[in-house]
Amino acid sequence: MANVISDETIDYVGILAKLALSDEEKEQAKADMGKMLDYIDKLGELDTTGIEPMSHVFPVQNVFREDVVTNGDLCDQTLKNAPGEKEHMFIVPMTV
Repeated sequence: MANVISDETIDYVGILAKLALSDEEKEQAKADMGKMLDYIDKLGELDTTGIEPMSHVFPVQNVFREDVVTNGDLCDQTLKNAPGEKEHMFIVPMTV
């Protein structure tokens, strides 16, 4: 195991996660974290030359559409049901 996790690191992670760990749990957490870091190191040994970086496993295309107004200006129709109207705005009773 090349990655050794210190007691201070385990205590700090416990504080961040708001966990109260016993001494046995701290030792188990140190071993588990070391194994995780070893696995990440193993992934770093892979030959990735010629492989394009990606952010997702599946090819994701841009799904944006053109911003085109489809319903036009319906201000008069919208304000037709308003209780009151002034300068193309609704007038409603004041609520406090």
